[in-house]
Amino acid sequence: MMPDAQIFSGAFAEPVFAAQSVFRTVMDCMARPGTIGTIAAAARPPQPLGAAAGAIALTLCDHDTPVWLTPQLSKSKLPGWLAFHAGAAVTVEKQDARFAFVEKGAVVPGFGLFAQGTQEYPDRSATLVVEIESFEGGRPLVLTGPGIRDEAVVAPQGLPETFVALAGANRAMFPRGVDLILVAGDRILCLPRTTVINNREA
Repeated sequence: MMPDAQIFSGAFAEPVFAAQSVFRTVMDCMARPGTIGTIAAAARPPQPLGAAAGAIALTLCDHDTPVWLTPQLSKSKLPGWLAFHAGAAVTVEKQDARFAFVEKGAVVPGFGLFAQGTQEYPDRSATLVVEIESFEGGRPLVLTGPGIRDEAVVAPQGLPETFVALAGANRAMFPRGVDLILVAGDRILCLPRTTVINNREA
């Protein structure tokens, strides 16, 4: 049987430098919610996961971070790709996952289904990486909270209609709750649990 090229290829050409670049971009965007960053490192994960989300997976996931995938991603070559390049195992239990990946167009599960951390260890929660259509053209959202001067306005396209309610319930759990990384093309926007998200009034 021939080895599957999709599983064994598509990782970073220069793993150390690429991972450092991606990590720095993610951390900068987490520290400044509403700021859009660009993932410059090249990765080619199995479809339907996009390149930037794949680069984030290679950077953040390892043998200590169980990963939850949507049904479509689970049926792809992605579980084998993650195992080979990152040493990360896939779990079917949302509560066990440290990272979750949702491809563009897939249903975004309720945030409360994932690990929320505890009062003593809020870092034992999940981070959701959600691919969307764009950061323009959607319903305008007003972001306030730590890391944001006054307010930031974004208009992501491809989020569920219930997103503001989901985010509000997540924020109410603080210091528990999940963190979000939104991905559109090669750009990302981070929404940590500390961010207050509201619809912009007309």
